[in-house]
Amino acid sequence: MTNDQTWFSRAKADADKGIPTDERLSSAAIAVFSIVMVVFFVSHQTQSTGFFTAEFGALEQFLFYGYWVVWITTASLEGILGLRLLSRLFDVFGGIEFLFISTVVLLIIFPFDFQYLADVLPESLRFLLAWVSDDIARIVMVLGAIGLLFATVYSPIAYKLVDLKRFNRNEISNQS
Repeated sequence: MTNDQTWFSRAKADADKGIPTDERLSSAAIAVFSIVMVVFFVSHQTQSTGFFTAEFGALEQFLFYGYWVVWITTASLEGILGLRLLSRLFDVFGGIEFLFISTVVLLIIFPFDFQYLADVLPESLRFLLAWVSDDIARIVMVLGAIGLLFATVYSPIAYKLVDLKRFNRNEISNQS
């Protein structure tokens, strides 16, 4: 590569090399899991189980389902379509921030009642989720928010550092 190529063209060339099969499979699994979760929670909403409280208004629905759509989008771009560059760009320029904001707002409003979480499952499977309480859900959300805050700061820096490393590696190979 030459010095006049942009970071985008270098990143695109690197992305064109392909994504290892195990990484694509894990991303595809995340996409499938996220779709299953959307169906699970839509079932709660359409069956009025009580899981979503009266505070689950339009904003909360946008943030809650948008959270899952972000996961589906980023995982599908990488795992199913093999578009790592677009996945990373989506993550760095908005995806992670949306996940963080959604988590924090939903944690503050907390429009959920986890005693009803298992209600859409068949009776024989309810034990799988019956132990999840509001307090456990809040702890998971706080830990998620902390991780997402870290990712919000780390991802753009890592993205740029990887770009610089690629550029330096290519500079050395061009001088040889």
